[in-house]
Amino acid sequence: MFQLGKTIVSEDIIESDFVCNLKACKGACCIAGEAGAPLDAQETKILAEVYPFVKPYLRPEGIKAIEAQGTHITNDFGELETPLIGNADCAYVVFDQNNTALCGIEAAYNKGDIQWKKPISCHLYPIRVKDYSAFSAVNYHNWKICDDACSLGQELQVPIYKFVKEALVRKFGEDWYTELEKIVKKKAE
Repeated sequence: MFQLGKTIVSEDIIESDFVCNLKACKGACCIAGEAGAPLDAQETKILAEVYPFVKPYLRPEGIKAIEAQGTHITNDFGELETPLIGNADCAYVVFDQNNTALCGIEAAYNKGDIQWKKPISCHLYPIRVKDYSAFSAVNYHNWKICDDACSLGQELQVPIYKFVKEALVRKFGEDWYTELEKIVKKKAE
């Protein structure tokens, strides 16, 4: 672990390799697990605003789940997250012709219907950020369903922090990312 501004960063994000391998995993992170994607309070407002533009991209069962539960939910621990379809798929998940899980929010973004790509927790994955009062913890979430992504990352020699550069800049800013690169370079010397 090392400190970077108001973040405590796990060494894993610079030492471990990762490149999503959708052909292998079929987007399992969006349909496996017991919870929706983590959200912050601002994102819940954005989801409510963009939902009418995202809705045409969603599956009927996703629309039904969102209209029954809301564009976001609060879990038993008081944390905000996306709603699920039957305790499995994220309600915003859509499938392509190869049965790969994709994000309906991102589909609307890619078509230019909205200006918000998707929740930052999804964009950052496999990094998870936990905010505390004095700092944010930046950690690697090592999940078995992503073994193929780890293998592809090793093959291509792409460390996690490079794979999620756009998301890290979105979350923490360009200056933070530049400082991260300096730390990585210094550790390599």
